[in-house]
Amino acid sequence: MAGWIDRLNGDPLPWLLDESTPAVRHVALRTLLDRAADDAEVVEARAAAMQSGPIAGILAAQSPEGWWEKPGHGYSPKYTSTVWQVIFLDQLGADGTDPRVRAGCEYVLSHTQASNGGFSCRGSAARPELSGVVHCLNGNLLRALIGFGLLDDPRVQASLEYQTASILGDGRVTFNNSATTGPGFRCAMNYGDPCAWGAVKALLALSRVPVDRRTPNDQGAIDHATALLLSRDPSVADYPMGPDSQPSGSWFKLGFPLGYICDVLQAIEALCEAGAAGDPHLDRAVDWVVGQQDSVGRWTNRHSYRGKTTGDFDDSGPSSKWVTLRACRMLKDVVEARAAKPA
Repeated sequence: MAGWIDRLNGDPLPWLLDESTPAVRHVALRTLLDRAADDAEVVEARAAAMQSGPIAGILAAQSPEGWWEKPGHGYSPKYTSTVWQVIFLDQLGADGTDPRVRAGCEYVLSHTQASNGGFSCRGSAARPELSGVVHCLNGNLLRALIGFGLLDDPRVQASLEYQTASILGDGRVTFNNSATTGPGFRCAMNYGDPCAWGAVKALLALSRVPVDRRTPNDQGAIDHATALLLSRDPSVADYPMGPDSQPSGSWFKLGFPLGYICDVLQAIEALCEAGAAGDPHLDRAVDWVVGQQDSVGRWTNRHSYRGKTTGDFDDSGPSSKWVTLRACRMLKDVVEARAAKPA
């Protein structure tokens, strides 16, 4: 543990583990201290998180039928409607066995999935040629649903099959100019170029499939996404974005929660989860993230969605517990992966 803390200007663990923010405490116990899900402190923190802070606020705004804001496909309005709440609940570490969380997942599965298996910003009623399925949304929702324990649901399996087929271009997915154009990560929303944001979200979803359950297509899609993200220096993020485009400034604003956009840190997080934490191509990006900390080893939320979500997620002052937690988890993964490599 000391290895990654040594790269910080101060030890943030006591701050992150404070009981006043149980959702942060819960995730920190799991990811920074490697506590098991049934550890007594983890169970206590998870229960407290469900009854307070942003998780309780999100669940209080849910309809009895499982949707947020209004019935339907759940993509709009951003960022208070159904799909975003399910995505954010996962990022907050909500308990997937809670009936309200399950109801939200069921609503998404019943109303957001297109006929090709992917999750659509236009919903299940959209015509196939206008499916509105994009890697960022499909990846975000697929990751959340797997995280909530629904990998074996046939509809989640259909989304997983769509994700790999659209990346590998194996003929099972009909591409169109209204969303994912593929194969690979080409997207109409990104001028038809491969979308690194889509690759990050897809990689985060695919990496949640246990290694012993991955199909050759799952692993092939993981390898394809990893190759795209490592084809550029993530600290520069000069991925394809159409003619004469500069990298989006959002890459360089570390934030929480994360919607369809990505930051440099999330690209590293995805690569870490895919098994590339020890890759030296990440060195400059890791150094860049470390360089964003303040004098006591904490990070600021520079993309907070404040005023756009169901309640504000960060109330810890000028420093952000959630962004700090993200950065610490990434740094821990990188340091441990490199320590484990043969000399």
